[in-house]
Parts: sequence; C-alpha cells; structure tokens
Amino acid sequence: MLKNIDPLLSPELLSTLRAMGHGDELAIVDANYPAVASGRPVIRADGLPATAVAAAVLSLMPLDEMAPCAAFHMQVVDDPGGQMPVFDEFRQLLRFYEPKMTKLEGIERFAFYERVKKCFAVVATGERRLYGNLILKKGVIRPE
Repeated sequence: MLKNIDPLLSPELLSTLRAMGHGDELAIVDANYPAVASGRPVIRADGLPATAVAAAVLSLMPLDEMAPCAAFHMQVVDDPGGQMPVFDEFRQLLRFYEPKMTKLEGIERFAFYERVKKCFAVVATGERRLYGNLILKKGVIRPE
C-alpha cells in the first residue's frame, strides 16, 4: 500500500500510467468490450465499475489541455446523441478531477474500436452497464 494512491490502481496500472507520455491514450472498457481483440496490452480490473477505475486514474493522470477534447465515450448504437447514465457519471468525474477539461465527446461504435487499437493500453473492468467505455488522453504536469 502507498499513501494517497487509490488502492484500485494495481501495480501494473500504476506502471502503465507512469510510462505513458503526453498525448498517449488509455481505454477503460466495460465487461462486454472485446479488450483482448484490440491487440493492445490489457490490464484486468475485473469486478470494478468503469467509473471507479476512471476516478482512480484521473486522481493521478492529467488530461491533455492542448487537445480540443481529451475524454471520449462510445456513442449509443442507432442513437448517436443518446445519453446513458454512465455518461453523466463520467462527466461528473471530469468536472471533479479536471475542471478545465469537462468535455466528453461521443465516438461511433466502430470508430471507437479503431481508436482503442491505437491506445497505449486497455483497462478491462467488470462494468456491467452498457456503454461503460471511456478513452482518456494524457496531458502534462506543468511546473508550479
């Protein structure tokens, strides 16, 4: 155990977050997502909600302030503007951890799959709610 680090962050996930650079993306996906098929390194977070994992990640990882958007969810199939309750929870987390970066952009399902294939890593959660998928783009820590 370490002080001030969320215990949901496994050693593997902490190492991944540290190894990521500015502009790298991390996918946090639900239990239905074909994580292994993405071809990216998969970090297991079975049994954990995507929102809890996202909160733990956002407690340490800055988002990219230089990008027009640094957080993305998968759009609802056949209803691109549809809103799932998990999207509101993602937005709440963004407001709390990254007040300057509160935009959450939807990406069409198959375009989301393609984007995940370019992510640094994929965190496969136990999230059972549909569309509990999130991509976060890493930013920088500015000197104080």
